[in-house]
Amino acid sequence: MTNNLIANHRLCNQMIAGSLHYTPEQVVKKMGAIQAQDYMQAVWGIGLRSPGTKLADIERAIVDRKIILTWTLRGTLHFVPAEDVKWMLQLSAPRLASQTKRRMAELGLDDQTLERCREIIVDALKGGKQMDRSVLLQLIEEEGIHTGDQRGYYMLWNSAYQGLICFGPMNGKQQTIVLLEEWVPDFRELSYEGALQEIALRYFTARGWATVQDFAWWAGITLTDARRGLESVKNELQSEDIDGSEYWISTDRLTPADEDSGVYLLPGFDEYILGYKDRGAVLEPETAPLIVPGNNGIFLPMIVVGGKVVGTWKRTIKKKGIEIILHPFRELRNAEEAVFKAAERYAAFIGLPILKISLFSLMK
Repeated sequence: MTNNLIANHRLCNQMIAGSLHYTPEQVVKKMGAIQAQDYMQAVWGIGLRSPGTKLADIERAIVDRKIILTWTLRGTLHFVPAEDVKWMLQLSAPRLASQTKRRMAELGLDDQTLERCREIIVDALKGGKQMDRSVLLQLIEEEGIHTGDQRGYYMLWNSAYQGLICFGPMNGKQQTIVLLEEWVPDFRELSYEGALQEIALRYFTARGWATVQDFAWWAGITLTDARRGLESVKNELQSEDIDGSEYWISTDRLTPADEDSGVYLLPGFDEYILGYKDRGAVLEPETAPLIVPGNNGIFLPMIVVGGKVVGTWKRTIKKKGIEIILHPFRELRNAEEAVFKAAERYAAFIGLPILKISLFSLMK
């Protein structure tokens, strides 16, 4: 098993390669969760995996309450299936509460303050109201509770992990906040063990080949719990020893016919990278820092050729169209035309023409 074959299977199982048609909700369901702290990048992560889907289709799925944007795995924002929100929160919340206890204390957010914030939030949103984040935080300020210095962020974060709120539809360029149980009244209930089993099966089905360490990192759970989840679904997986590590994949997987030589423009924070603790199969060590410049936690949009990350890209959306800048790590050569076609696919997703494509190499 080579890195190329690992990458090839991941492209296929993550629905990046291939031409099967999935709806936005089917993509999110199969992936289990899609990292989404950058909204416009995350919706492209869904659109990329659903050929023919437009931005409006994904936003319709949000309005129709088929997919939900909220804080879940690893304490960060994800798109998740509506019916799965509750058990995903129960899987994540206890460990995250322990991990953020010190930060909450530094911000002066004790249990009493947080409880009062939750009361204000519920009071403001009950009855099906949708409210911009800034408006909601202003209401908290008016009650004499300071929301600056990241306090407002953690107030909302805490309310989400208490199962009180999630993000609703966009209001122009602003995300609205709604009460979770009003927005999604029907939840799927799972025990903790059931949740571990479910998340393990989805992970290795959508992201194989992968290790148990990859799974633990992605789900934000302990390695012990990750092993328990893996153990519960082993009869639906197969494994292979690769360079001394045990890799797993679903037996009911999509099998690529040949090595994938396709060209793709992936969004920032895409699951193709963020879905794994070890990214060495698709990203060379010397170019890895270029994906996260300054090691600041911001993952740039990526150019992928033949399964390998070979550059980054940036788009600027203007009134009349889109300008795209490509930053390959090396010469694209025969792949250059295919990269331009991948850019056209992104433009079609947004629903605007490409005004200009520029190419500037990041390495000599």
